Amino acid sequence: MLNELVQNLVKIKQDFAKNYAGSAHIQEVIPSQTSKEFQIDENHLEQLHKFAEKNPIYLNSFEEKILGIPCIVYEGDINDYWLNSIKHGSSCQPFYPTWIMSAYVMALIAKKFGYSELVDIGSGDGRIAFCGKILEFTSHSIEIDDVLVELQDTISTQTNQNFNPKCIDALEFDYSELNLKSPVFFIGGLPQMGGDILATSIIQKINSIVDLKINTGIVFAGTNTKRQLSGNLSDGGWSSLIEKHQLDVIDTVSLPTVWTFDQLVETPYIFTKFKSH
Repeated sequence: MLNELVQNLVKIKQDFAKNYAGSAHIQEVIPSQTSKEFQIDENHLEQLHKFAEKNPIYLNSFEEKILGIPCIVYEGDINDYWLNSIKHGSSCQPFYPTWIMSAYVMALIAKKFGYSELVDIGSGDGRIAFCGKILEFTSHSIEIDDVLVELQDTISTQTNQNFNPKCIDALEFDYSELNLKSPVFFIGGLPQMGGDILATSIIQKINSIVDLKINTGIVFAGTNTKRQLSGNLSDGGWSSLIEKHQLDVIDTVSLPTVWTFDQLVETPYIFTKFKSH
């Protein structure tokens, strides 16, 4: 079911992007209803739409049939948030979100692997942590940018889903405070845009908490475009870090994101866990 969900989401995105005639800064699609192609819990789907409706970055929405599937298109603008987010230095990627549907699929995959807590590092507007919450994870949303955390607080209140937004530097935070048992960490940054610094720090912190890494997963956002990388495209640009820190890749899934809207390849997300010795 998950593979079909991913394939159908990518098909919808590709068709929508090819035919999109609007001029919005960002745009994304969520199916209007459960269908053969999108066998999603109706309540979850309703929550995903609510996230978009209550999120101030979206300024407009309309219905559109894409490949025969009724969808809602959400259009928005993240320029102000992006400009604010670039002031935090090199280890922080500017705010560019994944699609809401992509965040939901990733949380579903993490659920399949049996994790019980979801920690989103550099969480932007909190969409991955939000999806974790509706899938009954204990979510923690870690974001350094105060303006984005205010945005998360607004969404959290308006949707009545508390995904625990925290305005804190992920490099400084003491993760033992969260009493994690079986967490999955999402690293919000591409390898060549500060993500490697962030990931290295998080891995060191996981290693410093007794026995935590045995049950911990880490998900990396990769890239398939050569111009962003110095030629190392295996595991979306993360292969050397994965090898260095003795991680095993347990799944890779390519999903639509805001920054690949105009590209024919999606963003690869690499699910890893620590090698068992």
